Amino acid sequence: MFTRIVLAVDDSDARRHAVSTVAELARRFGATVHVLHLAPSVVVEYSVVALEDDDAARRVLDESVRALREAGVEADGELVDGMRGQVPTVIADAAERLGAELIVLSPHHRGAVASWFRPRVSDAVGHASRVPVLLVPDAG
Repeated sequence: MFTRIVLAVDDSDARRHAVSTVAELARRFGATVHVLHLAPSVVVEYSVVALEDDDAARRVLDESVRALREAGVEADGELVDGMRGQVPTVIADAAERLGAELIVLSPHHRGAVASWFRPRVSDAVGHASRVPVLLVPDAG
């Protein structure tokens, strides 16, 4: 059913539960996993400001790929720099480019008012993608 899965991770602790869930799915279906981490930036006045430094972004990606490989899953990773508002498009485009049959990510729960001003990435990925999206909440 699934041969190629895109796992989009961020720097939150919720990614660990998503990684373990994807490891189980990938083993069950014999799928390979492409881990994607976008190191986001925002525009502040006339400057682009990184929200995560390069070393921290690389650690998030490498930790996720390593955990999948240690679980016996064929996995690779990709680190992308981009604007925070581009995250959903980057994820959806990667899934299409890679021929993925499933996108997995961890939703961040915010109230309705906060979501009004900044839509949830998980909602936006679902609308931007032609690939099914699985949301894995934090295990805590």
